[in-house]
Amino acid sequence: MFELSDKTNLLEQRAYKYSLQDVNEANLQRDLYSYDEVPRIAFNHRRVPIGMPEEIWITDTSLRDGQQSVEPYSVKQIVEIYKLLSKLGGPYGLIRQTEFFVYSQKDRKAIEECQALGLQFPEITTWIRATKEDFKLVKDLGIRETGILVSCSDYHIFNKLKMTRKQAMDTYLATVAEAFEAGVMPRCHLEDITRADFYGFVVPFVNELMKMSRDAGIPVRIRACDTMGYGVPYPEVVLPRSVPGIIYGLHHYSDVPSEMLEWHGHNDFYKGVTNAATAWLYGASGVNCSLLGLGERTGNVPLEAMVMEYAALRGSFDGMDPTVITEIAEFFKNEIGYNIPPMTPFVGKNFNVTRAGIHADGLLKDEEIYNIFNTKKILNRPASVLVGKASGLAGIAYWINNNYNLPDDKKIDKKDPLVVSLKEWIDREYEDGRQTTLSDGELEAKINELSYGKFPRI
Repeated sequence: MFELSDKTNLLEQRAYKYSLQDVNEANLQRDLYSYDEVPRIAFNHRRVPIGMPEEIWITDTSLRDGQQSVEPYSVKQIVEIYKLLSKLGGPYGLIRQTEFFVYSQKDRKAIEECQALGLQFPEITTWIRATKEDFKLVKDLGIRETGILVSCSDYHIFNKLKMTRKQAMDTYLATVAEAFEAGVMPRCHLEDITRADFYGFVVPFVNELMKMSRDAGIPVRIRACDTMGYGVPYPEVVLPRSVPGIIYGLHHYSDVPSEMLEWHGHNDFYKGVTNAATAWLYGASGVNCSLLGLGERTGNVPLEAMVMEYAALRGSFDGMDPTVITEIAEFFKNEIGYNIPPMTPFVGKNFNVTRAGIHADGLLKDEEIYNIFNTKKILNRPASVLVGKASGLAGIAYWINNNYNLPDDKKIDKKDPLVVSLKEWIDREYEDGRQTTLSDGELEAKINELSYGKFPRI
């Protein structure tokens, strides 16, 4: 039987309708997940087509999942983070939503203060326990959408919830019905989808959700949660580890519209960013992230990374202001007291800093040789060098030009007498047993001495 697909506009074989497989024992997929070995990546050579949606965007979980891995934020800090997210996302709301807890009085006060700002984006959503009381609380706060947990792997259904698949599905559907009754749009968090029986539970469950949504006239958002970071972006990988297969399957077999499909990944196997970009490529409009990648264990997908990935895929920031990423890094360091690992891309202290003299020589001749892009323009973070044992004459010259912001006609080169004298002093420091790099203050003081005040200490 063939029908014209409204997704591809091609005549296609009618999709098979999957039904719940209510097995007696948990399928823990030991062929992929042997606990005593590194999880295997197996291939079946089945390809699915790329299908990037017309619109893609970022959603944020810094104040929910991200906050679970650090000391709780104050109301003032939450409000400031919310404002920074709005500023970064730009006038078109490329950072579309952010989620809050609602359990405590402090949580609710933070929501109310953020609501009072009157910002259109990011939309304030919540994450709650699936109870009538919490649905009513969300509705009373004027929140349109809330996340609810619907764990979908047998690890969770059998071993954590102590249910069968049918019992779990019935419980989840009843909870969603309560959300509809309260007039709240549910965002269903399909926890642990990369260890779930995709065709035996996930697809039939989501099919029921979409049917209920149509009957209620209220949309349902589907968040595919790679809770343990097992997803892989490679084509032709078997489910449930295939990110392309998961996104394509939810879109094609469960008729989840792209704008209602979202990916939430973790970085346990270093694939967080690539998996999120893959979800975009194969049909999810939303990718869920947290600032600086903060989150459970190895963290969530870093939001700032997906800002850059968006620009790379679309060729434009579309109104997002990437210089705010530097403001966010400074806020977390100075106001929250979070120490960002110095080599972290885009936000770490040393992400565009070189120690090697040979690299500094390249920077001195042409910054583009050793800098990933114009970091001063895009992130308000000029490329720089650390002056130490391996810096060399070129590194010292580059540091002076950069530190004192010298115009092109005043820049000095590595043959300048000041550079040579400073290099001799630095060499003596390390010959005398120094192990650390030189601070800006030390360098400025010595330059002031050697230049007889031409370059005063800043």
